[in-house]
Amino acid sequence: MGRRSIALARGTFDVLVIGGGMTGTGVALDAASRGLRVALVEKDDLRRARRPNSSKMAHGGLRYLQQREFRLVYENLAERQRLLDNAPHLITPSPS
Repeated sequence: MGRRSIALARGTFDVLVIGGGMTGTGVALDAASRGLRVALVEKDDLRRARRPNSSKMAHGGLRYLQQREFRLVYENLAERQRLLDNAPHLITPSPS
């Protein structure tokens, strides 16, 4: 058992997030921002946990308009706004 495993075993956490990809780190950030004690575990280096084919694009869901998936458009716009509110330094708007 490595040093990190021992520290994790001795800690007390409200939330355990397994997987340090986009979803896992987002969940961990959200929980921590709400004051919860969070442990995030990843089997590899966190830099390797992301999906290699990710476009790294935060879109507003407008592509779903053509399919008339209005609920998905709303959800994507709401998620994009959360990203803009919580991490504006990670978002660079594209010219229209």
